Amino acid sequence: MLIILLAYFGGILTILSPCILPVLPFVFARAGRSFMRSTLPMLGGMAATFAIVATLAAVGGGWAVRANAIGRWAALALLAVFGIALVFPSVSDRLTRPLVAMGSRLTERESQEESVWSSAVLGVATGLLWAPCAGPILGLIFTGAALQGASFNTTLLLLAYALGAATSLALALLIGGKVFASMKKSLGASERIRQALGVLVLVGVAAIALGLDTRVLSKLSSAQTAGLENSLASKLGITRGMDENRARTDAMGQLVLPSQGNLPSLDGLGPWYNSRPLDLQKLKGKVVLIDFWTYSCINCLRAIPRVKAWWEKYRGDGLVVIGVHAPEFAFEREPANVAQAIKDLGITYPVALDNQYVLWRALKNSYWPAHYFVDAQGRIRYYHHGEGEYDLSERVIRQLLAEAGHAPKDMTLAEASASGAQAAASGQVGSPETYIGYARANRFVSPGGLVRDRASSYASAPLQLNDWSLQGQWVDGRQSARSLSAGSQISFRFHARDLHLVLGSSTGKPVRFRVTLDGQAPGQDSGIDTTADGSGQVTGQRLYQLVRQKGAIRDRTFTITFLDPGVEAFSFTFG
Repeated sequence: MLIILLAYFGGILTILSPCILPVLPFVFARAGRSFMRSTLPMLGGMAATFAIVATLAAVGGGWAVRANAIGRWAALALLAVFGIALVFPSVSDRLTRPLVAMGSRLTERESQEESVWSSAVLGVATGLLWAPCAGPILGLIFTGAALQGASFNTTLLLLAYALGAATSLALALLIGGKVFASMKKSLGASERIRQALGVLVLVGVAAIALGLDTRVLSKLSSAQTAGLENSLASKLGITRGMDENRARTDAMGQLVLPSQGNLPSLDGLGPWYNSRPLDLQKLKGKVVLIDFWTYSCINCLRAIPRVKAWWEKYRGDGLVVIGVHAPEFAFEREPANVAQAIKDLGITYPVALDNQYVLWRALKNSYWPAHYFVDAQGRIRYYHHGEGEYDLSERVIRQLLAEAGHAPKDMTLAEASASGAQAAASGQVGSPETYIGYARANRFVSPGGLVRDRASSYASAPLQLNDWSLQGQWVDGRQSARSLSAGSQISFRFHARDLHLVLGSSTGKPVRFRVTLDGQAPGQDSGIDTTADGSGQVTGQRLYQLVRQKGAIRDRTFTITFLDPGVEAFSFTFG
């Protein structure tokens, strides 16, 4: 509520900005005319137009932080224009000169014939003129939307800002020329504020263009990079040792589950799927399982069948499962992508997005997957990081339900069925998760190494176990590599039953590919996303299972050739 009031008062202060001066003559021209036929349509058109333009700027900022969105650079250009217009008044003058002329013509026409329509059109022109006339608070709203993504809250803040500005202009109508005169006295200070704001907006644009907005997210990587992850988490003081929560049994064979603190608020999560938003009050008296996951994480995918089985077996006894989706890659922040993954995975329990890592940070979590078990009094009694120990986790659920007075009658354990990428790992995995973006890439052996953020031509190289290479034209970014030409390749020497690759299309169009193992079509060793001859298509941003060996597991050389340009490759995982 406080930030909404701040936005409202920021809108009121818009009238102190020097670039509002061209607007004021049109506003003052309404003085003494019919409020309903002249003043109200003009103010309404002006506020509505401003809201639309401002919303486009905020949404443009959201586009800019989507690493795979088509409009990334167009959105950055839009934000840059706003920033430049604030820093350099002459640029703003040139941009708005046609609108000033339009307003003058409309004003002359209205002096001859007053109409609601002409007043509304005048308001539209005035709103377009007013849009670049942002105050510092509006700039902060734009910057926040650019870095965190436009949302319903952004719309509320922009509406509050527009209403505040409309209030100040309405007051200008009452006070008339006195306000206009006072504006001239405040030009020096307000001009400096406006220019400082423009610099801040441009800094935000530069941060997004350089990928600084995703740098923090890239550091919050998955549990599979244990060494880097534990080191980073330790430095930040947010890690919990994996042995700090070992379950013990008492003399009666009951699990000893001491309280680990209360479950934090769920405020800030959303949107929600398969449920209305849940809060601590609605969960009172329920046993709750919090499952942190992200949809391209192979460890998460292999844990989901167990979570689904617990939900199906124990929800009638009072268990509530909440899948908290905390993204690793930029494309996993997109609600539409998560919604499709929920559907494809057959998840029916409640899922909430945690794009801002609100609950993640509150629980000091640093792993995917991570399970937190909460009793009916809202206390965290047990947690487990990573895959495995499923029988123990189910015992915890059953004991917490019994403590709540809802002991399950069926004493058998839940049965989970899994296939494809969700099937359990083979136990013979000799290759680690490997990232392709330069921020976390290693074991890359193409001559010359990875070239950061620039188009480069790569050549193949001899591969030892867990080495990989690129061939063809690629641009390697912090999180992914993007192919620029048909025939581009990635090769990896691996030891595992399964090979998965997180892929997407930078153009939104399907990208055809062909896979080989040791130079031959995979045949019976093809994964669920390839055919026996090795062909397949990248149709969305997700994890693709490209190899599942049916025979003895041995070192193999994997090569994927992309028959179309525009693929984005993020990371290899194995099983």
